[in-house]
Amino acid sequence: MKGTPVVTEMKVIPVAGYDSMLMSLSGAHAPWFTRNLVILKDNSGNVGIGEIHGGEYTCSVLKDCIPFVLGQPVGLYRKILDNINRGRFKSAEESDGEGIQSLDINKLKYVVKAEWAIECALLDLLGQHLDLPVCQLLGSGKQRDKIETLGYLFYVSDKNKVGAELPYIDEADSSDPWHRLRRTEMLTPERIVEQACVLQEKYGFKNFKLKGGVLAGSEEMKAVKALKKHFPEARINIDPNGAWSLNEAIELCLDTKNDLTYVEDPCGPEAGYSSREIMSEFKNATNMQVATNMIATDWRQFYHATLLKSVDIVLADPHFWGFDGSVRMAQLLNDWGLTWGCHSNNHYDITLTAFAHVAAAVPGTPTALDTHWIWQDGQNLLTDTPLIRDGYLEVPDKPGLGVTIDMDKVEAANKLYNQIPYKDRNDKAGMQYLIPDWKFDSTKPCLVR
Repeated sequence: MKGTPVVTEMKVIPVAGYDSMLMSLSGAHAPWFTRNLVILKDNSGNVGIGEIHGGEYTCSVLKDCIPFVLGQPVGLYRKILDNINRGRFKSAEESDGEGIQSLDINKLKYVVKAEWAIECALLDLLGQHLDLPVCQLLGSGKQRDKIETLGYLFYVSDKNKVGAELPYIDEADSSDPWHRLRRTEMLTPERIVEQACVLQEKYGFKNFKLKGGVLAGSEEMKAVKALKKHFPEARINIDPNGAWSLNEAIELCLDTKNDLTYVEDPCGPEAGYSSREIMSEFKNATNMQVATNMIATDWRQFYHATLLKSVDIVLADPHFWGFDGSVRMAQLLNDWGLTWGCHSNNHYDITLTAFAHVAAAVPGTPTALDTHWIWQDGQNLLTDTPLIRDGYLEVPDKPGLGVTIDMDKVEAANKLYNQIPYKDRNDKAGMQYLIPDWKFDSTKPCLVR
């Protein structure tokens, strides 16, 4: 048979899993997180898989893409994606260019590129056909066998304060210390340090990131200082998602400069200026390294961020950029003396695998990889989930993604999805038990009202 195999089937399967009451600027994570899976089959008998953000909008977009994929040769995956981008109608909201510089979760579905899951599944099929891991098909090929990964720390609220209609999972009876801890309240510097210690024991993390935008900035910096005191050799950073004003960010970060390796999205839009302009002023005032996944989510935004010298580390999440775009960004950043990294949100182990392949293919020295997987660990959809050991995520070396999907677990996750009351991310519901009539405000940490 000449050429590559042809896609004969495409399924889009929405799934859900369980989450802790994690806190961020946007509120409290719900008891469930949702994702969309893409499963492709080709006429050689191979199966390719991909995973992307959840919700009905993204699920609908993926289903609209089916006619662009069926009957196409796997080797033409770039052309398939180009046809999707050219042929799919985009709403005015989706194309407004604002992105998520104010962390409006309702806009996240427009920043995420649903077709990323299709690209993932197509590359999985192509790698199997060529007998090569996906990372060998990206950029200049595989650069490393394992990926340095950081411990992603969160403030966690007390799930017992909410009503019965929000049944957060309880793992009090687990034999795993991390699984027990991750479902409990952690809102003090001492508890954040305890969280980091347990994570280091389980996964070997040597570096940590604290999700901020929850308490007053001065309180969160106490946790940063406590982490640095306990882990003096660790690289510590914080991500308040732009919750701080420019003046507050400057004051907080200058006071904690020796404890932070970099700060992620310290400031948001202010006084008629975009986040790109405000973060440029922050860098000028502090001379600190700045990372982002909020102000450079496409090439046009990146162009302006670069002109203003707003960022040093671009967290080019493949959910936003795709496999090819993420690696292309990494190549450009490496040539310019800047740094590539990868942001994440709640995800299954299919995304964990995909992140491993992308990060394995980027040049230079990427910053330690973000992953929420530690908060979902144990809810596997794969029979052979990649491991995080000694602070590194291991890259599968089998053809394609190098992993095998467990359809029984997928069916169970789909059943849960169909049972939960809402499909889109909802960070308000839990917050309104903690603070009556709570509303999102991009300039106020979620517990500061």
